[in-house]
Amino acid sequence: MSAKSVPVLVGADWLASALGQPGLVVIDFRLAADGGKAGYEAGHIPGAVHSDYAADGWREKRGNAGGLRPEAAHLASLFGRLGITPQSHVVLVPAGTSANDLAASARAFWTLRHAGHTGLSILDGGMRAWIAHGGAVETGLVAPDAAAPYPIAWQPAYRAQAQGVLAAVNAHSHVLIDARSPSFHAGAEKATEAKRAGHIPGAINVNYTGLFDVATGRIIDLPALRARFEMLPDKPVITYCNTGHTAALDWFILSEVLGQPDIALYDGSMTEWTEDESRPVALL
Repeated sequence: MSAKSVPVLVGADWLASALGQPGLVVIDFRLAADGGKAGYEAGHIPGAVHSDYAADGWREKRGNAGGLRPEAAHLASLFGRLGITPQSHVVLVPAGTSANDLAASARAFWTLRHAGHTGLSILDGGMRAWIAHGGAVETGLVAPDAAAPYPIAWQPAYRAQAQGVLAAVNAHSHVLIDARSPSFHAGAEKATEAKRAGHIPGAINVNYTGLFDVATGRIIDLPALRARFEMLPDKPVITYCNTGHTAALDWFILSEVLGQPDIALYDGSMTEWTEDESRPVALL
């Protein structure tokens, strides 16, 4: 399977025709709120393995920051345990129930891409679309065909870190996108772990929930996606939220679906940003 020939968003019809091909790794990524492992065992795409976003450590807490990228050794072991090799094409399967659920798959996609993996897709609409398509379902637990620890090769351009974000703010060199709800952006509410409410100065609010079509469980169509971001100046972009979770969906749309260059995710986001009182925070 050639990674170059597979889009980053695949439909249920494509996946149904690809099942069983060498190198295909299908990962059921439903969150606990959508049944998690129990839901997976009750019915999943044939051959799909399960990964738990929290228990498998796709993100790491350090200090107040709850969503930082784990170290290479942990991810190398995790990817290998899931059967991912550099030649694999990985399809992440969300539940298809909410933007929050989809953001978890987008964050896993970002993690794999940042780690140097190229063959990646998300099943648009997730299990909801698969079932609506009439796709086959199997029960029980599929043991991954474990591989050697993955050879992590960080791609630094995908990740923004606090000092780089501060430099970008001071130089007005980047567009910052706050993926949170307007109430968080304005400072009317904040994450428990964040020390201050508000947003990074100059950030534009593009609420991640508006990128998800509740009626279909899929990402909104391309014209609508382009309209969501048409106000952006022609500059490199950094997306953030509270913990680097919901911002992964904005990142995925801009970088992978719309194909815009120079899109980075700040995984520390507001929970890390506000740990240092010298970093500026703005209110509306």
